[in-house]
This record gives sequence, structure tokens and C-alpha cells, in this order.
Amino acid sequence: MNRTIYKRFASVIVKKGINLQEGQDVLLYISTLQRVFAKYIVEECYKNKARKVIINWIDDDIDYVAYKYGDEKALSKVEDYEEARAKHNSKSIPCRIYVEDSDPEAFNGLDNDKISRISMARRKVIKKYRDITEGYDQWCIVAVPSKAWAKMIFPNETPANAVKKLWDAIIKTTRIDTKDPIKQWNEHIEYLASKAKVLNELNLDYLEYSSSNGTSLKLKLHEGHLWQSASENSLRGIEFVANMPTEEVFTMPDINGVDGVVVSSKPLSHNGVVIDDFKIYFEHGRVVKCEALKGQNELQKIIDTDEGSHHLGEVALVPYDSPINLSGILFYNTLFDENAACHLALGMAFRDNLKGYETMSDEEFKKIEFNNSLTHVDFMIGTKDLNIVGYDHNGNKHQIFKDGNFAF
Repeated sequence: MNRTIYKRFASVIVKKGINLQEGQDVLLYISTLQRVFAKYIVEECYKNKARKVIINWIDDDIDYVAYKYGDEKALSKVEDYEEARAKHNSKSIPCRIYVEDSDPEAFNGLDNDKISRISMARRKVIKKYRDITEGYDQWCIVAVPSKAWAKMIFPNETPANAVKKLWDAIIKTTRIDTKDPIKQWNEHIEYLASKAKVLNELNLDYLEYSSSNGTSLKLKLHEGHLWQSASENSLRGIEFVANMPTEEVFTMPDINGVDGVVVSSKPLSHNGVVIDDFKIYFEHGRVVKCEALKGQNELQKIIDTDEGSHHLGEVALVPYDSPINLSGILFYNTLFDENAACHLALGMAFRDNLKGYETMSDEEFKKIEFNNSLTHVDFMIGTKDLNIVGYDHNGNKHQIFKDGNFAF
């Protein structure tokens, strides 16, 4: 890839994504395959006055070997030094940059139940430290191509051409190919914020979803819900963009107020397993059944993570004519595919989707039935003919989506 693109991308991630402030630390999670790109990100961080940048290297091949041959009890244990590091981060509150490039089927052939148990055991220990920083930190998730991921998307291309085509799609959807990416991001943020503003002014009670593929869902919104969009503000007053790309406007559902069925519109890649053609049934907010033509066992494991994963934690609106969807590319990556279609998420809710969350204690969050979970998994339900009607607390009807797009 052209080094100019690396440099421009790194600049946007640091300046607009995490919006690094002088003296802050940065944690960079990135694949060993992306060493060159890592250098540009680290360089950009230090040029923007980062105090320290720490890289957490990721290697799917090494992880594959560990999951295949490693002792489950040993792999599940969070060692003292790891917990000490998590505790330190909960105090220093570093910015976090995640660079994804994994093959969606990287762990095919492994014992996925073992992988899930290891992951859950580790999250149970680390989660308490992550909860401390929730809302206070800045973070950003981006993606760059790897040969394995690119070949899955473009199987008929040579590895080199597949990587080039995926790079082209990424730089376009993240606005890196424009003359002034920061300006383009500011305009995009303003557009999505205008949609969130309208929805917040409506103060809707519930939404009704319907589409020809079988989706028929009544979804009650949390009484204190707040619609958010591309740009967020940390509790320290620092604006950042968590996802690049992003096309969504999202909020919090009522944990007990979801009834009906939703049908997937795109595959979901989770723990190296692709889940496709699935339906999820809800009664009084809780998942009561799921069906999948592919990846049924993995979908059920997501739902069975804990009690919170049996409920929704997020409802997100994404127009069918979003640039990502119009690209015609199925990315097999949630960062992109969730921004190509309306989606819901099982598990953990976001605190900043509640009015007045800044001053609420943990006990207050429990009282208002905030959905807490070890997981948060987005799945896509948006279609070309998706219809969403909202009803306010006076029973007035508002057309939110028509034929897959915003109706306002």
C-alpha cells in the first residue's frame, strides 16, 4: 500500500478517531502482519504529544496453535501481571486504537466451545477494570486488509489484487481518499447528528419493524434513552469517533420490551465462525429461540454467554443506501457490515445512551435495568424494504424508515 495512504489514515485515526490529547497514553491493538502500518500510527501518536504508546500485538496463527494445543485452564487464567496491567490502565485511562485484519474463518476446525470458555473466563476478571474507564476513555476501531480476509471477500482475485480491492474499499468508506479527510468527517458527523437530534426530539416510546424477509418486531425504547451518532464525548469532555467507518444512529432498548422475530440480512463473523441465515425470537425482551442455517451452535453460545446476552443492549439505524452497502461488498467484518444495515446488539448496553448518565452511580444503573453483560454482539437486520414506524408516548405515529432508508 502507498505509504501516503498509511500516513493519511494514521493521521485521521489519531486526530479525529481518538482525538489524542497532549500527555495521554495510547494502547494499540494490531496484528503482527501490520507492522509497517503500526509504525505510522505510533509515529503519529508521538507527533501529537502522546506520553507513551504501547503495542499489543495480535497473531491469529499463534492464537490458533495455542487454542489447539494449549491447556484450557492455563489459557483461561488471567495472570497477576495481566491483572496488574488492567488495573494500571483503569487508573491511567489510555486511549485505545484497535486495528482489525483477521480472517473471519481463522479458527475454523478448532474447538469453538473451548475458545468461548477461555474468552469468557478472562473477561470475567478483566471486565471490572474496563467498567471503571467506561465513558472516560477515547477509543477507535478501524480495519486494514490481510491476504486471508481479502481473499474471502474476493475469492476469484489473486491475493495481491484482492488486497488492493479491499484497500480501495476501506479508504473510500473511511473518507481517506478525499482531499481533506478531516473536513469530510466533520460534515458526515454533522449529518448523522442531525438525524439523532430529530429522534431525540420525538422522544419515542417504541418502534415497530417489518420487512418481507420475515422480520416483525415491536421494540420498546428505554424510558431515558438518548440517540447518539458518529461522534461521542467522553466524561472528560473530549470528542472522539469510535468507529471508522460509521453510518449509524443508535440508542438503548428497554431490556424487557422486545417482542417478535428478527431475520438476519447479512452474515455475522464471530470467534472465527461465520453465522448466516438466522432468526432470533423475543418474548418480553428475552431471546426464547434462535435458528441458523449456518453457525447455529456459535449463535446459541453468544446468547448463552450470561443473562444479559439474552437481551438487547443496542438498537441502531443505518440507511440501506449507506456508502458501505452501496459498495456491494460483503465484508464479513462487523465494523463494516453493521454500518451497511440497521442492526441490533445482544448484550452490554452503552451508558451514554441514557440521559443524565454522567452523574449516575452503578447502583442507579442497576435500578433502571441497564443491560450488563460480558459480551456485545451486533447483528444486521436492515433490508431494502425495511419499514420502521415509531410511536411517541401520546400514541402518535412517526415514519422513521421507509424502504430501507430514513423517512425524514
